[in-house]
Amino acid sequence: MSHKPGRVNNLLTCFSASSSIKRKRCVAKTLNVRRMFFFFLGFSYIAASYVKYLEAAGARVVPIRINRTYEEYVKIFNSINGLLLPGGDVDLQKSEFSRVSKIFYDLAIKANDALDYFPIWGTCQGFQQLTVLTSGKNLLTLTDTKAVALPLAFVPAAQNSRLFKNFPKDLLQSLSEENITSNFHSWSLSVQNYSRNAKLKRFYKVLSTNTDGRREFISTMEAYRYPFYAVQWHPEKSPFEWIDKPGMTHTPSAIKASFYTAIFFVSEAMKNQHQFPNISEEEKALIYNFAPVYKGLGSIFVQNYYFD
Repeated sequence: MSHKPGRVNNLLTCFSASSSIKRKRCVAKTLNVRRMFFFFLGFSYIAASYVKYLEAAGARVVPIRINRTYEEYVKIFNSINGLLLPGGDVDLQKSEFSRVSKIFYDLAIKANDALDYFPIWGTCQGFQQLTVLTSGKNLLTLTDTKAVALPLAFVPAAQNSRLFKNFPKDLLQSLSEENITSNFHSWSLSVQNYSRNAKLKRFYKVLSTNTDGRREFISTMEAYRYPFYAVQWHPEKSPFEWIDKPGMTHTPSAIKASFYTAIFFVSEAMKNQHQFPNISEEEKALIYNFAPVYKGLGSIFVQNYYFD
């Protein structure tokens, strides 16, 4: 998806409060598990739809800012419970987005290897960034998928995948038969390029594919050994974006799919005990410290958060 020049996405993560913080803040309400996500949308803005997407599943959002030091990112990583890499239009190998994504990707690999469960979710550009981080190459190819809603062509592995195995049968049927996944990308990972790259084949299990009529590309995948998930489509758009373009869909099934993906990822993020050092630092990090700006229905995004 294209964005306005001069703007870069920021990063997004998910946080679930530790028991010590819950005792201080949720004395009588044991169900109020506090969760937080950071999202990396680019240089100095974040589309509010990603924030709403995570909040709708019970998460709280913290923007990961770019141009920070490695030590600052390590501190953030140890304070959060998951990472969402959102859509955008930046260089996947030379941008600040890619640099910071790699830092968190490497930290997540190390943490999971040490049995510290840390999930990553990539949407659109986030999907593409994960393929570059894993393979060390940009293997994307042009596809005619700039603004189109498609059904998912599930592969047999999807049925027992972590991501889809608990989806209701009627929702899986809708996802496979109805045009309810919004695609706004010019570049895709073709099935052919995936199959030819040993690193990608070893790392990711393909869950669904799509085609633009000429090239078959991967639309959903999850890692074998790590809680990493990637969708080339946009589950956050159906409930929260209202641009007047082909590819946008607001059917009940599309909205249900959005919430099921968000709830799944937030539940994954609840599996670790990362936390901020104290309540004060936590509150300063929250997206609540920033106000979304209404851009109008003619904009790419209805609302954005802007940063310096």
